[in-house]
Amino acid sequence: MTRLISFLLFFLFSATSLAQTNTLLILGDSLSAGYNMDIKQSWPSLLPAALLEHDKSVKVINGSISGDTTGNGLARLPQLLKEYTPDTVLIELGANDGLRGFPPKLMSSNLQSIIEQVKASGATPVMMQIRIPPNYGKRYNQQFESVFISTSEQHKVPLLPFFLEHIILKPEWMMNDGLHPKPEAQPWIAEFVASELYQYL
Repeated sequence: MTRLISFLLFFLFSATSLAQTNTLLILGDSLSAGYNMDIKQSWPSLLPAALLEHDKSVKVINGSISGDTTGNGLARLPQLLKEYTPDTVLIELGANDGLRGFPPKLMSSNLQSIIEQVKASGATPVMMQIRIPPNYGKRYNQQFESVFISTSEQHKVPLLPFFLEHIILKPEWMMNDGLHPKPEAQPWIAEFVASELYQYL
């Protein structure tokens, strides 16, 4: 009888733990894909442990691909939603749109479509603010950055601050291309994202 009770308690505890686990899909580009490093070193791989510090049990699915634009992410999203049925989707896209000089209106349209698909699936969308180097001109940069703010406000989607703004101030944490964080920066990024994201999970 004692063994039976112990088994039942273990089963109930396990079931409760599983029920409380949130599946998070990260839809991103090279900033999330572990560019030029072992995927285990990337911040999405370190994120579950960082979120546990905020009492959040999360299974992270890294659906990021280097070079992806918002259009690429939009095209891949239906299959990712179908395959993983996430509870939350973190949208980290837009940098490649900006670096290629894509029209902000196109990026805005893609982001809105991504958000609509995520909501239609029953998941909660969360966006990350993306910024690009100033050499694209003040006018383009302002239009680019405002896309994230206006889309977030219009669709009532949380907007997380851009982690690269902090990393770029530490040259020892940046790769030689000046665009991608090194493996050494990934633990800090995981903790930063966790501190901004946990409240929405």
